[in-house]
Amino acid sequence: MSVPEARPRPDDEVERVLAVVAHPDDIDFGGAGSIALWTKAGIEVHYCIVTDGQAGGFEPDRDRAEIPAVRRAEQTAAAQHVGVHDLHFLGYQDGAVEATPQLVRELSRLIRKVRPQRLLSQSPERWWSRLQVSHPDHLAAAEATVRAFYPAAGNPYAYPELPEEAWDVGELWMMEHPESNHYVDITDTFDQKLAALRSHASQHRDPDGLAAGMRTYSGELAAAAGFPANHYAESFAVIRLG
Repeated sequence: MSVPEARPRPDDEVERVLAVVAHPDDIDFGGAGSIALWTKAGIEVHYCIVTDGQAGGFEPDRDRAEIPAVRRAEQTAAAQHVGVHDLHFLGYQDGAVEATPQLVRELSRLIRKVRPQRLLSQSPERWWSRLQVSHPDHLAAAEATVRAFYPAAGNPYAYPELPEEAWDVGELWMMEHPESNHYVDITDTFDQKLAALRSHASQHRDPDGLAAGMRTYSGELAAAAGFPANHYAESFAVIRLG
């Protein structure tokens, strides 16, 4: 089924955003340019990182026990480049994420604590032509996020043991979805996006190649959106309840 047309809530009606992703650096590939725009507009943005990215990197001589701390530090530094200071690390095992009731409960509780008007996630649908964005952890974390978005976080009879009151987010933005219905012009914050990506030094064998690839891809998205030449964009599938 196709993603329906949706007009996102205007940014000036949004006070808080919660972004949920599987690994450190996922948010920076998919949404850091948009997030930098939101924080510049005064929106409070929180990150929830489900795993510590223990299975990532290209440093065979590094003690793998150090990786969780390294990746948390890199994500914290990356977040600062786009104006984000509230990070929530769940500590799940990289490569073993499933959309379990426990994860849905944790995400529902965080939604109720943060009380965002916009929820940002990865896509629960596999994108066959860009399979690298459909890592199994991405799909599972996104599926759990969708289940928390509706109906769990907003249902007062779900998880009645939690002290936080139920909260309806109302708007879900999915990154790297096979179908996009909304584009954000990130030309003014593209350099911040690159700085955030470069903060994940343990993950990049070719930082210059990474930057060139992001310029090309973001430019292609801008062209698809009909933005002027030499602009950059990020794409989303936006779902609104009601």
